[in-house]
Amino acid sequence: MTLFVSAANGHLGRLVLDALLERGVPASDIVAGVRTPATADDLAARGIRVVEFDYSRPETLTAGLKGVTRVLLISGTDPDRATGHRNVVEAARAAGVERLVYTSAPRVDEIEYALGADHLATERAIAASGLDATILRNNWYTENYVDAVTRAAESGVIVAAAGDARVASASRRDYAEAAAVALTTDDLAGRTLELAGDVPWMYDELAAAASEVLGREIVYQPVTVEQLTAGLEQAGLDAGTAAFVAGIDEAISRGVLSQTDGTLARVIGRPSTPLVEGLRAALKN
Repeated sequence: MTLFVSAANGHLGRLVLDALLERGVPASDIVAGVRTPATADDLAARGIRVVEFDYSRPETLTAGLKGVTRVLLISGTDPDRATGHRNVVEAARAAGVERLVYTSAPRVDEIEYALGADHLATERAIAASGLDATILRNNWYTENYVDAVTRAAESGVIVAAAGDARVASASRRDYAEAAAVALTTDDLAGRTLELAGDVPWMYDELAAAASEVLGREIVYQPVTVEQLTAGLEQAGLDAGTAAFVAGIDEAISRGVLSQTDGTLARVIGRPSTPLVEGLRAALKN
């Protein structure tokens, strides 16, 4: 069985490769798809086959998936990522892959929010393709808060427009292990899973965790979406980007990241990484 990991040079992709190797998958059975193979020489040195794989260039997708059994499609970051995702889905269908695993976003079929739109479109494309698939709706990565905590080390404040909402984050490594399970077993075949950390936290708890990690008092300063948008523009973001970023907080305030039922912990066979531990590890990297 040949396992393919897309975006393998990214933070999550590299952790998935580590998780596969830790599960005993021979390096020779793993293919790493990257945009620029020359930047992944260290992966090749580990015995992993590295191929060019650019979501926006279908010719690389066809060549990269030749002889592949199962594919992990890690969601992209391009502005038109839904199109790129559909390109990968079509290439996987044409290549006759046995299973497609996709890293989606939480509750995309329940709550409408900007970040979820591309993921929902991709899920629908996968369903229409007829591929056997596993959808992993990953909640927030704890690592997403590294920048906020780093800024707080100077300012003493974490600013957000999330109100008193809760976030059930987990570490990238937790989600990477879940992806490895989906690729290497049949336990999650045909399923859509909402994956989240065991303990949803509020932003004042994020501030407390940051205080513990940084060794200084950090407080949470709630603001409105309008105030956050204006602040982001003053910091140099263009209006469209500022609105998008503030819109994420608005979606969080509506509870898009609040739910957890222990599925992630059951999949990986251990508790998810606690917030303080996840922040401490992320700040060291």
